[in-house]
Amino acid sequence: MAIINRTPVAALLIALAACASFDPVVENDAEVVLGHQLIDAPDPAERGSFGVRTLYYGSGTDRHRPEYRDSVAFQTEPVDASDLVDLGSRKKSREKYWGFGTDAFPLNARVWIPDTPGPHPLVLVVHGNHDMKDYSDPGYAYLGRHLASHGIILASVDMNFINGLSDENDGRGWMLLKHLELWRSAQDDANHPLAGLADLDRVGLAGHSRGGEAVGHAAAFNLLERYPDDGNVEFDFGFGIRAIAAIAPVDGQYLPTGRHVPLRDVSYLVMHGSHDGDVTSFHGLRQYQRLELSPGSDHFKSAVYMYRANHGQWNTVWNNKDWGPRSGRSLDLNQLIEPEAQRRMALVYLTAFFRATLLDDGRYLPLFRDHRTAGGWLPHTMYQTRFRHADFREIAGFEEDIDLVTGTAAGVVLQADSLDTWKEDELVLRSRNRSTTSAKQQNQALWLAWEADSTDTPAFRVTIPPTHTADLGVTGTLDFLLSPTQDTESDSLSIPGAVRDLTVRATDSSGNAQGVKLSSYGPIRSPLDIKVYRRNLDKERFGATSEIVLQGFSIPLSDFEGVEPAEIVEIALVFDRSVKGSIVVDEIGFSTLPPEFLRHGVPTSAPAETEPVGHLP
Repeated sequence: MAIINRTPVAALLIALAACASFDPVVENDAEVVLGHQLIDAPDPAERGSFGVRTLYYGSGTDRHRPEYRDSVAFQTEPVDASDLVDLGSRKKSREKYWGFGTDAFPLNARVWIPDTPGPHPLVLVVHGNHDMKDYSDPGYAYLGRHLASHGIILASVDMNFINGLSDENDGRGWMLLKHLELWRSAQDDANHPLAGLADLDRVGLAGHSRGGEAVGHAAAFNLLERYPDDGNVEFDFGFGIRAIAAIAPVDGQYLPTGRHVPLRDVSYLVMHGSHDGDVTSFHGLRQYQRLELSPGSDHFKSAVYMYRANHGQWNTVWNNKDWGPRSGRSLDLNQLIEPEAQRRMALVYLTAFFRATLLDDGRYLPLFRDHRTAGGWLPHTMYQTRFRHADFREIAGFEEDIDLVTGTAAGVVLQADSLDTWKEDELVLRSRNRSTTSAKQQNQALWLAWEADSTDTPAFRVTIPPTHTADLGVTGTLDFLLSPTQDTESDSLSIPGAVRDLTVRATDSSGNAQGVKLSSYGPIRSPLDIKVYRRNLDKERFGATSEIVLQGFSIPLSDFEGVEPAEIVEIALVFDRSVKGSIVVDEIGFSTLPPEFLRHGVPTSAPAETEPVGHLP
């Protein structure tokens, strides 16, 4: 594996190092973490090579939507959702407005199709909750045109008639599967407008807000024989759903049998904006945590937190009005990134994701492991990312018990040297009521703090039995999640920040030891400063002004020069580069990734410095 030196602008690093009491929020670290592109592939946000055609399908009788009345390529039969959706006290008024009830929900969608013979992969995208009369489904036209130009069908599904209800997210997920049934039935009719277009073994789902939770429910229902809330309702779906993408999702609005919906063996991408004025916390991290990936599969999961992105700008109809038309009275809209920049980020990640998972285009896989490989593709702001592949082997995850000295894998021993804080605790969201279950990240992690003296160097050590590393080679990686905790006395951009840096050291059974700087493998950044509201009286809605979002780090074992990967017996975090600090650590383990995740092209521009400050693994 070729290792490419990553050489950001050294002068900027020196300047940032001097800014221990920097007050203004640093909004852009592009020169530090987005130095140059390292993926040898076209920019996924640029239009693809396919021509695009569009069509509508729907009831043909819609009272308010002429596209689903007068412009449909074919009429669809309604479906009975009354077992899953309840109109409640607004039943009469809603039925009067729409002209139908839950027993006759229409299957409406606008579709963008590559203008070549199929079959093509199919992606369904579903919006979330919004004013039901301010129709949300047109807001993903930019994504539909774009994915179709890359050879992927996208159908933006109309569920505006569900908006404004409660406890309906299971219904949203079920409706997606009923749309897939429609596509499946069309394949048997040679004269049907959809015949031969879709490859239903290569299906992706994307959802925004409540839709971001619903795509998880759809993936779960797809494998079930019965509806969890009523065993008399039979399911018979079984579609080839390979990938789901959640955009600023909610979580936990549907709890079958009182539990969060589990996910298994699909690739998963979740994106969230720091300045989300609606879903104010990164709830998608919980769905990310619940997703289980079977060893030996090709599936992976990736989470991306975008600084200054809001809730609505992923959708052109919603845009920057997270609190509705009068959002500007309460929300500081000037803090937001430009809407086109936010949507460009969506095009980069969603196109790369569905190309990788539905078209087997492995060139884009490194993006999900390390966002820095994108170079100039991504808009200039700050990103926090994490990644896991199905082959990840966890040795210390801090979930299984209350014993501080044992790891997750058998025989792993944990030890702290000269630390002021050593504990395991739950991560919280930035919710205004952090004591409630809904405000938890549902994830235990390790909390460490230190203040160095002149005699002892603080460290945290993980001792590993040889059986856990015996099959590791030079293509293996050491992976973990880490974030400094909030430091109100220093700048929000902790590169190098409050926790300037630390050393990660590996030791093998022969006593060979080698350390590397953690900052070489990603940004070490304190929780980002977030102030979404304009008036202090709105502060209670948002709670804290920051949220701990753990950053993923992946270090090639070959970078520990002189250390034999198959004989590693200890991994240590050595706090020798900061006088004091506090961090959260989670999910320490090893990976042996497929080569596609490790491959890079040639940088598009020459390095600006001769002295390497790190590597992109």
